[in-house]
Amino acid sequence: MNTQTPEPTVSLLLVDDSLANLQVLAGMLKQLRYQVRLAPSGELALRSARHSPPDLILLDINMPDMNGYEVCTQLKADETLKAIPVIFLSALTETLDKVKAFKVGGVDYITKPFQLEEVTTRVKTHLALRDRERRLQASYARLQQLEELRDDLVHMVVHDLRSPLYAMRISGSLLNDLLGTAMTDNKDIQEILEALTGATSRMEDLVNQVLDISRLDSGEMPLCKNYGDLVVIACSAMKSVAPLADKRSLILEHQDPCPVFCDQGIISRVIVNLLSNAIKFTPPDGIMSLEISHRARDVRFAVTDTGPGIPPEFQNKIFEKYNQGEIRRSGVGTGLGLAFCKLAVETHGGRMGVISAPGKGSTFWFTLPGIAPPRRRRACD
Repeated sequence: MNTQTPEPTVSLLLVDDSLANLQVLAGMLKQLRYQVRLAPSGELALRSARHSPPDLILLDINMPDMNGYEVCTQLKADETLKAIPVIFLSALTETLDKVKAFKVGGVDYITKPFQLEEVTTRVKTHLALRDRERRLQASYARLQQLEELRDDLVHMVVHDLRSPLYAMRISGSLLNDLLGTAMTDNKDIQEILEALTGATSRMEDLVNQVLDISRLDSGEMPLCKNYGDLVVIACSAMKSVAPLADKRSLILEHQDPCPVFCDQGIISRVIVNLLSNAIKFTPPDGIMSLEISHRARDVRFAVTDTGPGIPPEFQNKIFEKYNQGEIRRSGVGTGLGLAFCKLAVETHGGRMGVISAPGKGSTFWFTLPGIAPPRRRRACD
């Protein structure tokens, strides 16, 4: 049976104006079953690389017309060639020459005269690194595709839930009207309808939240920005969550005014989310403090609770869309609300984070760009 030697799959481009050097290098590398192409000048090297990009280039520095630095600069300026690793070859041993080689994009430097072991080791090392980089890029591209598919699936399922949820809410309302006084006389019926209405409302909120996260993430969420005072926005949000606070105390400290240019409805939802979470994790008779301050370049909002705190390993994950299962199992989960908050704040050009330690409570904060409100002109201006 005839056995055929597999064709080499790794392509190397050797660039040197010395034919003797090219022959020596080619002889070394062909023994390793590499495809070897030769180019006696920088111009021919660029033509060859553009016609068929190699996996690695060994490039002489001192060449007439176009030296190796110039060739490498042009390679790195070409979108299709810039990722190809370039190993410089030179008899120059000055540190400045080597530094310049790395500055223009070289990955390594081999000093003439060549040593077989050194050349083959460096070539193998950089080919392996290049292969690993390609695999990582392919994996990243695949992960992006999977994330897009997941987002599309979630969006489709959640969008399709809106109609049956709307029907449930309307049915509950009609049932409430039909029963009339019978419902007030029967506490069981009343409790069942209240539970149905509450559950439906929470599911609708969740569905809308997922859709809003998707729109914010893709940049498709329309923002209706106007001038406002973050203190006023926060006070309104505090009133809406006041019934949830029960015996918990909320202390507000603020500078007045704290002007911002934002979608006030969305920022109000962010604050309501943060206050609701603070209430949820603050024990009865606990204290929550809210601070709003106008700094040099931004306005900062922070709410601090006296809850159990968040372990360091979860402090970044709580803002992510798809880590909620792991976080909920840890006992510190807050649902999708924080993912919405972070995306909403970042869409406004702000930042969001948390300062926390187990047993010491948590401070959730965000900043928005501080903007002076427009000056109102008087009639006589």
